[in-house]
Amino acid sequence: MTLQRLASTLGKLFWADLEQHHPGIDSLRLAPEVATSWKQRILNRESGLGTLATVRAFYLDIAQWAMEDPARWSPWAAVCPIRDEDMSRKKAHRQRKSRMDQRTRERLPVLPGLVTAVNTERRAAAELLQAAQATEPGEVFTAAGQTLRRRMLARPDGAARIWAEDPASDVRRDLSFEEHQSFWAWAAVEVLRHTGLRIEELCELSHHSFVQYTLPSTGELIPLLHIAPSKTDAERLLVISPELADVLSAIICRIRQPAGSVPPVAAYDYHEKVWNPPMPLLFQRHYGGERRPIAPPAIRRLLNHALAKTGFTDASGQLLRFLPHDFRRIFITDAVMNGMPPHIAQLVVGHRDINTTMGYKAVYPEEVINGHRAFIARRRQLRPSEEYRAPTDAEWEEFLGHFQRRKLALGDCGRAYSLYPVGCCC
Repeated sequence: MTLQRLASTLGKLFWADLEQHHPGIDSLRLAPEVATSWKQRILNRESGLGTLATVRAFYLDIAQWAMEDPARWSPWAAVCPIRDEDMSRKKAHRQRKSRMDQRTRERLPVLPGLVTAVNTERRAAAELLQAAQATEPGEVFTAAGQTLRRRMLARPDGAARIWAEDPASDVRRDLSFEEHQSFWAWAAVEVLRHTGLRIEELCELSHHSFVQYTLPSTGELIPLLHIAPSKTDAERLLVISPELADVLSAIICRIRQPAGSVPPVAAYDYHEKVWNPPMPLLFQRHYGGERRPIAPPAIRRLLNHALAKTGFTDASGQLLRFLPHDFRRIFITDAVMNGMPPHIAQLVVGHRDINTTMGYKAVYPEEVINGHRAFIARRRQLRPSEEYRAPTDAEWEEFLGHFQRRKLALGDCGRAYSLYPVGCCC
């Protein structure tokens, strides 16, 4: 927590709130009714539990300092008004888990349509740009079901971008930028859905991330993708599927220089607030006459732009949004539902705790029903088949008569015994 945020929490949300609602307060020793009313006001905020945790840590810090330096801190030490049960996050965790599962359930069926849409858009943009490049300025060309007139404007740095306009409306379009945007949107969707990477791991993929493993038994070469340490500070290796290999190959062919090497670029680490050394990053582009890495905010904008063109909506009719982390949840859910053992999925996605992996997995009612039916089928196979035959009419009448005799003996009150043979003793 930054010093500015800490000061805002303790000064504004805690002490200023107490002074506003309880004028004249001058001690950290809060009366029970004062503490209760403050906690109720704070818990109405979205960040209420975080505020309680900060204030609780403040009280405990003062108590610890009072033991180490009694002369200075003992006058300020007081009983912490926030109890352990006030910090329970079970309800918040259940609500967050429910929201995460609902996001996955909404987006998992839509993912194939999104993949098809971004691939179609990429091919159409590439076809338009290629046709425009083969056309002289001022001439009309037709590609990807569209008819445009080519225009070319020179940039100050000497580079040329391909522009075109609609002959009917004279609306100009930057075909170079459209092709660039559609390609990287497609690349981001494909890599995220095939790997389940975090957004910072995606942006740190480099040409050095490719490694090979040789099977000792057969000598077969297995291509692997090395994921640099990020959130959990633990590196891992992913097997590169044929589909992922095609995507990575297209990216390398796009960014490779004429000499065959991938140019190194320096990326800024937003968490550590430092510039990383130049690396041959895979997600890089020309910007302002130089090569720059594609940062996480740019990836999010590419996804939003691609989704806006699809027109997909959620249950409320609002435009459906995909965050980069949604692909990670879908990857884990799809892997576990299709037979990958949870402990293997944990290693693939880089979780320290298997419960974290299972928390990402969305549970579907259909999955529960199918699992229960499979359990019943396995149990029936262990019991004699004659027990599952259809009962005869006499056996069925005997079964129904049991309930009539029980009602006659016990009565309607549900007591276990009756002193009288008929009716209810009540």
